[in-house]
Amino acid sequence: MRALLQRVTQAAVTVEGKTVGECGAGLLILVCAMQDDTERQADTLARKISKLRIFADDDGRMNRSVLDVGGAALVVSQFTLAADTKSGNRPGFSAAAAPEIGKVLYENFACHLRECGMPVETGIFGAQMSVTLTNDGPVTLWLDTEA
Repeated sequence: MRALLQRVTQAAVTVEGKTVGECGAGLLILVCAMQDDTERQADTLARKISKLRIFADDDGRMNRSVLDVGGAALVVSQFTLAADTKSGNRPGFSAAAAPEIGKVLYENFACHLRECGMPVETGIFGAQMSVTLTNDGPVTLWLDTEA
């Protein structure tokens, strides 16, 4: 699985003008299930993210996790993280999991984050969404369970 994390002071996702998920301080997580991913990758990625020390401690050093600071997560499905841009000018997305598998793994990922103790809200898988955020830092990280 692939994820793009952004440390935020707030984030929200809307569908057809209605807010369907939001969080205050914490993480906006754009996530994509790749072909051959399983629930194991969803669990591994969730556990890694919950423990990443990317929030400031009392000395201003990135030494605390989202759980340490009492943060939350907004998880949004993002199949375009699977983009292959090696040739031509149009990205290919064939490396992404099929939608029916991707949806299950996306939901499993959010569930595993909750099991780690994190408050989690989500977007709507497959919907046309608008995402707003205030990036904190900015701190943006790319994670891939295959890397």
